[in-house]
Amino acid sequence: MARPYAGSSNALTIIEPPRRWIDLDLREVWQHAELLYFLVWRDVKVRYKQTALGVAWVVLQPLLGAMIFTIIFGHFAKMPSDGLPYPVFVYAALVPWTFFATAVTRSTSCLVTDADLISKIYFPRLILPLSAIVSSVCDLACGFLVLLGLMFLYGVWPTVAILAVPLFVLFASIAAMTLALWLGPLNARYRDVGHTVPFLLQAWMFASPVVYPVSLVPERWRVLYGLNPMVGVIEGFRWALLGKASPAFDVIAVSALAIVMLSVLGIAWFKRMELTFADVL
Repeated sequence: MARPYAGSSNALTIIEPPRRWIDLDLREVWQHAELLYFLVWRDVKVRYKQTALGVAWVVLQPLLGAMIFTIIFGHFAKMPSDGLPYPVFVYAALVPWTFFATAVTRSTSCLVTDADLISKIYFPRLILPLSAIVSSVCDLACGFLVLLGLMFLYGVWPTVAILAVPLFVLFASIAAMTLALWLGPLNARYRDVGHTVPFLLQAWMFASPVVYPVSLVPERWRVLYGLNPMVGVIEGFRWALLGKASPAFDVIAVSALAIVMLSVLGIAWFKRMELTFADVL
């Protein structure tokens, strides 16, 4: 936490630890908005610099995943899809999931990647995972456009509920930020965490309703199942885009509550651990 010192005629800033156990200090983050912009722009440029396919990589990953899942789960396993064409059903889940997984991977490793920046200058450390997540929104936008094209191809038309899509994007962003608040400091201290995250996300995907509908989960387990934050995000995406008549609003509510609770605890953990970032990196 930085504050100006009024007792000096020269420009002087005092850096001191936060006074409260949970304090995002959003005003200070806003004051460094220009730094956030440049970090996001840097991430986007570096990601596609000297690549043959460029932004097409963003689309290929979920699109190839949708093709494989359609063949295995839709054609051979005959997985139900709530009356929707299976390619649209699964791709509508892969778009938010790919965004979430990418954002978590990048934001978890950003403290280690930018260790030199952390050790040389003061700025709100929260900007680093935040920039990784914001830059991933650009990838989400590209995948979303492909999803709209796929819906048009299969004759699936969105309803007015599509206006709720930004809300579920926000939910997914907060969920990714929450994991970054927990795993980022751990990865700074124990680099094994960075190697564990891909395996965690792979298992998490099959624990989320990506290739199957929530309706397959027994009614008595749905509240417990909804503690997975991505359940509500994926179910909300499908409802908002594909016009599902009866979304599991109870599951969405439980997922939203889980996101809020974990993010509050994550903020406290991140604020406690950021005092030692410059020492352990």
